[in-house]
Amino acid sequence: MSEKKITTSSGIEIKEVYTQSSGMNELPGEYPFTRGIQKNMYRGKPWTMRQYAGFSTAEESNQRYHYLLKQGTTGLSVAFDLPTQIGYDSDHDLAEGEVGKVGVAIDSLKDMEVLFDGIQLQDITTSMTINATAATLLAMYIALAKKQGADIRQISGTIQNDILKEYAARGTYIYPPKPSMRLITDIFEYCSKEVPKWNTISISGYHIREAGSTAVQELAFTLANGKTYLQAALAKGLHINVFAKRLSFFFNCHNNFFEEIAKFRAARRMWAHITKSLGATEAGAQKLRFHTQTGGSTLTAQQPMNNIVRVSNQALAAVLGGTQSLHTNGYDEALSLPTEAAAKIALRTQQIIAFESGAADTVDPLAGSYFVEALTNELEKAAQLYIDKIDAMGGSVTAIEQDYMQQEIAASAYQYQNEIESGERILVGVNRFTQHEETNPNVFRVNDAIRQKQIDKLSRLRDERNNTAVSLALENLENAARGNDNLMPYILTAVECYATLGEIADVLREVFGEY
Repeated sequence: MSEKKITTSSGIEIKEVYTQSSGMNELPGEYPFTRGIQKNMYRGKPWTMRQYAGFSTAEESNQRYHYLLKQGTTGLSVAFDLPTQIGYDSDHDLAEGEVGKVGVAIDSLKDMEVLFDGIQLQDITTSMTINATAATLLAMYIALAKKQGADIRQISGTIQNDILKEYAARGTYIYPPKPSMRLITDIFEYCSKEVPKWNTISISGYHIREAGSTAVQELAFTLANGKTYLQAALAKGLHINVFAKRLSFFFNCHNNFFEEIAKFRAARRMWAHITKSLGATEAGAQKLRFHTQTGGSTLTAQQPMNNIVRVSNQALAAVLGGTQSLHTNGYDEALSLPTEAAAKIALRTQQIIAFESGAADTVDPLAGSYFVEALTNELEKAAQLYIDKIDAMGGSVTAIEQDYMQQEIAASAYQYQNEIESGERILVGVNRFTQHEETNPNVFRVNDAIRQKQIDKLSRLRDERNNTAVSLALENLENAARGNDNLMPYILTAVECYATLGEIADVLREVFGEY
């Protein structure tokens, strides 16, 4: 009887034993950065410990941010509700039932002022998970920083601003691909001049993986999208040695410990080759910097305390893979938004890894492992086949328009689910080691009444603001959108007049159309 073949989640066969490595001679901090983008990595500075948070109103989210900062969080990460993500104010008919549910409701600069009340933006880094309306939310953040008296050239953080993966995997797009890409490159151009420390895009594999892709597909599709953004910026006349330094990535970390570590190492090496091939000559423009979030789709509603172990495993893999910042999910997130208790345990998980495990004491501690080196090479090889195919199709935009990425992800998701239902893939507490009596944990729910609070705030805002100035700002934005001007200054002016997010999005809908 032949021995059963063991594979990674991407179908890469795992040998029983590995007897030789690739003979790598490179050091951390050296091209192509397989071993890390800094020579001393966490010995010099620990990764940024972020906790993704945002719910209900700006007032309630502000309280959670202060709580997290007191617990030792070193950077904030903002979740926005669905209406904010797709450009609807809270009083829009399509916002009903969704206000404040999966993130915080931000309708105007007024809400942004409340969201960061008591928090000096120049003293922290903030990551904002926002895509279709990224330009408007960034403008609100810049406007608030200016009101606080900050030097906007010194503020730092990240906007996700990755619309391609929205078409491929997530769905919170508004406009067609071409004007969406214009908005993204306008942000690149504006920030390179005005907000040079801001990371203008976080090219996301996270949502590709959450939609059901394999690790190889996550790696390939993310880097293919990144390549498309590079090409779009070059076509706009931007210099790759300038704008590429402000690109960052956002990866998922799932349960297959060694595959995830190898994925991160392969990503750095592949991106270095991609940027160099497109003309990057400075190391800073060749380095892949990334944030990691543990796998939301790996969390189970059954026996939710098991998720603490899953998250710990994933977090350690991200650290051994060389992440620059990390968010660990709460154990109860398969049931609800995380409770404060779950958020605290998630943060403590990172702190224990950083300060007790020894994992941060040396750089790339698994380098030279026959298994890890071979797996890094295998993931690179498999991902490159996908990228070559996408290049042959004409790039990511064409591949998405032809449903190629979507179909590949769907096929992988279907296969994964079949493996769970057949028992071929074991999920502890779900299809093996189950128990009949589950203890229902306390869950965190958002009150539906918060929509009315947002509607009341919007009504007061429209009564109190200078509506003549708002109308002029929106008219100027519309004219700019019909031309070729960079849209960021016009959006910033509208935001500073307290035009709402929905009003700004509607102007662009009128010009660009909806997809």
